[in-house]
Amino acid sequence: MSDSIKEQIQADIEKAKSEGQLRAEKIREIIRSAMFGAASELKAGSSEIGLTAREAIATIVDAVKEKGKDIKEEVTAAVEGAIEGISQGKRDAIAKTETEIQQLQAQIETDEQELQSNIDSALTQIETASPEASSDIRSTIQSAVDALKDTEEAALMRKRYAQLQAQLAVLRANLAARYGERHEDVKKHLETAKTWYNNAQERSRSGEPNLLQKKQAEFEAKLSETGTALARKEKQVKQLLKELWQTITE
Repeated sequence: MSDSIKEQIQADIEKAKSEGQLRAEKIREIIRSAMFGAASELKAGSSEIGLTAREAIATIVDAVKEKGKDIKEEVTAAVEGAIEGISQGKRDAIAKTETEIQQLQAQIETDEQELQSNIDSALTQIETASPEASSDIRSTIQSAVDALKDTEEAALMRKRYAQLQAQLAVLRANLAARYGERHEDVKKHLETAKTWYNNAQERSRSGEPNLLQKKQAEFEAKLSETGTALARKEKQVKQLLKELWQTITE
């Protein structure tokens, strides 16, 4: 770790001590800021990043060891801050890419709906064409039209795709909470999960209604509970996200 980073950490610690603010959350902020600066300076994947994180945490341990054995919360905060700082730059880039992907997905959905609408309209016109034709010809036309109409298999595939997108969004929310503690990222992923989950329910054409309604109610209740905890920035968010993941993957 460069002397400048270590000196900055020590200066921030002393300042927090003098103000009576050297608590876990403050320690997390100090280390996160230091490691973000270090990660920006060092080459991605460099072993120096790991060494810098280790030394930064050691600096924190030295600063709080006077408390005796009861420093678990401070050390945990330092480790979390280090990971957040290291991840922040890449996480910002990932968030930007995810936004672009979501915009493309939305455009694809719109284009697919317009295409399906055009196809359905064309098939309807073809189906009612040539009323003066023989019954054999009309039967042949009808068979060709039926073969091209939207099938149950295609509908189920689109429903499954929507379900997988909802699961992926919940998984991303879990990862964001675990490694980033950026509540706005978690909230965004949960909103995406809700959108895709609702999409999957709208596309559902089979299954036991009572069971389907029960699973939907469980998911929506857990989603609401997680959203409430997230708004309050409660520590139980991670546990609720795990339970939400279990609910959507069962």
